[in-house]
Amino acid sequence: MAHQFKDISPNASAGAKVTNWFENRFPTAFDAYRVHMSEYYAPKNFNFWYIFGSLALLVLVIQIVTGIFLVMHYKPDAAKAFESVEYIMRDVPWGWLIRYMHSTGASAFFVVVYLHMFRGLLYGSYRKPRELVWIFGCAIFLALMAEAFMGYLLPWGQMSYWGAQVIVNLFAAIPFIGPDLALLIRGDYVVGDATLNRFFSFHVIAVPLVLLGLVVAHLLALHDVGSNNPDGVEIKGPNAPRDEKGHPLDGIPFHPYYTVHDIFGVCVFLFIFSAVVFFAPEFGGYFLEYNNFIPADPLKTPAHIAPVWYFTPFYSMLRAITSEMMYALIACVVLAAGFGVVKGRLPSFVKVAVVAIAAAAIALMLSIDAKFWGVVVMGGAVIILFFLPWLDMSPVKSIRYRPSWHKYLYGIFVINFVALAYLGVQPPSPLGERVSQVGTLFYFGFFLLMPWWSRLGEPKPVPDRVVFTAH
Repeated sequence: MAHQFKDISPNASAGAKVTNWFENRFPTAFDAYRVHMSEYYAPKNFNFWYIFGSLALLVLVIQIVTGIFLVMHYKPDAAKAFESVEYIMRDVPWGWLIRYMHSTGASAFFVVVYLHMFRGLLYGSYRKPRELVWIFGCAIFLALMAEAFMGYLLPWGQMSYWGAQVIVNLFAAIPFIGPDLALLIRGDYVVGDATLNRFFSFHVIAVPLVLLGLVVAHLLALHDVGSNNPDGVEIKGPNAPRDEKGHPLDGIPFHPYYTVHDIFGVCVFLFIFSAVVFFAPEFGGYFLEYNNFIPADPLKTPAHIAPVWYFTPFYSMLRAITSEMMYALIACVVLAAGFGVVKGRLPSFVKVAVVAIAAAAIALMLSIDAKFWGVVVMGGAVIILFFLPWLDMSPVKSIRYRPSWHKYLYGIFVINFVALAYLGVQPPSPLGERVSQVGTLFYFGFFLLMPWWSRLGEPKPVPDRVVFTAH
């Protein structure tokens, strides 16, 4: 059906006439603004935890804009890449600022995404009806990790080169297809010019396109089902109170209320971001490692190779899987299968299948090298997040109304994750290895045992409407 043109008074202001002219010729954009901003009702009890989604969007824009300017001067050539980065830093007007904004932005991206995901964990934002929102978010996290890893290679410093060498060689541990897969990723028998060109192409074009598509899908899916809130109360549910226009009484328009809320968060974030960029862009070697200011040398291996801080929790889990640790994992499989057979109310044929699967898993764990299982654990630590909506069996969504001990459990989870991140930066040691093994078991136990522990205890009564205190 043709769009109906809207008339406007001849005495209207010039601004109103221009707006009307655009709205008559591009109504889709104005409809999108209304649906996703001025007429999108969000819960009125959002707190500071709800600013990290918009901050992630801001950092994405910063990364794209600074990346465009860096690509103008960067040369994806193994013989010239390091020199081109030095040229950007020393000779390109404001090049040092663009490069430091991009490198700091990479770490800032993971800071806000980790906090954004933790907020989802706290308030049950992955629960029905937001499972797809969470899955898109986890896919964004996975794409972000790929994007960061590929970008990390591009400066072609010592840590870039040797970090890529270590990670790409992990794929060679996969039985049967591993060596060919590693060769395909490298594009050569060693990490070299072909690898740099592949990673550059993916970092600049392929992965950002996927990332943008997933971000759009994430936002559209969120606005279709509505935002969660700290109380976990559905403000747009079938029984939720509404005004005469059908708007939820516990909601307020996203614009202008939450745009102002987010602008305040943006100001605080930019203040901290600018302080890091201008005063501590290397951040003590965590954001930019000192070894990466040395040109890549295939003949000189750094004393200690470690990824950037945002990968280190998963790197710790990779290093934790030793031949000794495999026996602990086998014991876990035996215990899980035994519990399922003895305590589980399962039909006989299912119990037989559980025993058969456990036996096959143990046989594989004994026959395949521990290095491969390290790769499986590292990947599984991210993939398990996708299944969170079906692992959490708690009768309530929000941490506010769960048993009090849940807060301590979530606190231990955070401490464990930070400890794994710290150990991943440190050189290997017997004590660090043992702590990372315990930390790895706790990380997976937290999620795999969630269907059991999330049902324990008596939840507090959940209010019918959101609890809001003006602040």
